[in-house]
Amino acid sequence: MPNPPARILIVDDEVNIREALATILSDEGYEVSAVGSAERAIVELGEDQFHVVISDMRMEGSTGLDLLNWIRQNCPETEMILLTAYGSVEGAVEAMKFGAYDYLCKPVDRRRLALLIEKALEKQRLAVENRSLRRRLSVKEGFSNFIGNGGRIRHIFKVIAEVAPTNATVLISGESGTGKELVARAIHNSSNRREGPFITLNCGALPDTLIESELFGFEKGAFTGAAAMKMGRIELASGGTLFLDEVGDMTPKTQVDVLRVLQDRELRRVGGNKIVKVDVRFIAATNKDLSAEIGEKRFREDLYYRLNVVPISMPTLRDRKEDIPVLVQAFLEEFCGLHQKEPKQISDQTMEFMLHYSWPGNVRELRNVVERMVLLARGGLIEPRDLPGAIRNVTDDCPQITIPLRQPLEAIEKTVITNVFDRITSNRRQAAEMLGISLRALHYKIRRYKLDEK
Repeated sequence: MPNPPARILIVDDEVNIREALATILSDEGYEVSAVGSAERAIVELGEDQFHVVISDMRMEGSTGLDLLNWIRQNCPETEMILLTAYGSVEGAVEAMKFGAYDYLCKPVDRRRLALLIEKALEKQRLAVENRSLRRRLSVKEGFSNFIGNGGRIRHIFKVIAEVAPTNATVLISGESGTGKELVARAIHNSSNRREGPFITLNCGALPDTLIESELFGFEKGAFTGAAAMKMGRIELASGGTLFLDEVGDMTPKTQVDVLRVLQDRELRRVGGNKIVKVDVRFIAATNKDLSAEIGEKRFREDLYYRLNVVPISMPTLRDRKEDIPVLVQAFLEEFCGLHQKEPKQISDQTMEFMLHYSWPGNVRELRNVVERMVLLARGGLIEPRDLPGAIRNVTDDCPQITIPLRQPLEAIEKTVITNVFDRITSNRRQAAEMLGISLRALHYKIRRYKLDEK
């Protein structure tokens, strides 16, 4: 589908000039409107969008410079070309410092007029493309460390994309290590606040005596050691996002104070009486069941509803095991580059162990394990021996072997060994470790049951 023609507004109090320009530009294929004053132009610009405004500098009432100032404040994407007599060229050049694209001297040269409009439209198109590119890059930055292809993660991507452009408060819940802060950063980096600060505070990492001054700041002399005024995290986050991690660990008094900020968007520093207005988006996270905390009177119900405008529940890694291979590959590339190691790969047997492990530390634990293996593994292939013992010695999460009753002991032993090779690992040393026998004993049993032939 072809693009619609560019829309141009002509502003001149001389009817002959504006009609002549309208005819020229209409013949060039542009959609043209023409008015006789800056005041009327402002009305038109308020009702519709124009790509380029061509305005006389000197008119009765408001001037072209007045109109330029209004456009820069209210229609920053609209380009403006000024019309001037030879005696006013200096003023037109000065106007370009304040945002005019260029100027034309009267009488207007038709070819120069067409060229200027074409260049102004090209500048406008590039500006739109640059904004779009910055937007895409900011979104990519927000998701750069947030990896996964499974259905639950794709759903979270969708929620982030929908909520990011708003100022809605978000509550992210999930176990430690599931990526709650990554989600918060993705929301911030994909939002209209991405140029503002992203400030974090772990509510569970500070003693009760410090969290209040860290959140709200303090005035000079508020307490012993307060030698100068200090802004708190909420105030520092003004214009951006405040991420409150482990919000379930806030003290009852801090909960009341945070609730007041959420309601009124203002605060008082510790030891002060001055009201400070703040423009902050709040994103909170918790690894606790806040509904249960409310039932135990440890968390305020009204604060919960203020925070839980948009809930996001992070799945555990054991609930999204389909993402483990892609996470492992991403971490391998990251740490091989970071530590200047040769590229490494995960063997199939190693991946099997990683897939059957429960990962109580979630993605954070997986990331640490991969870094350890990159640093300590010998050669380019990471084998099961390079895994931590807790992962190699998996029991409950390993594939279960069902053995019918009333079988000879030898048949049971053969079935167990066969299942280990078929379902867990083809590496004989690793299989011997899992079976609790020596490698020599395993070789003997392989020959005895003729498993080599199989």
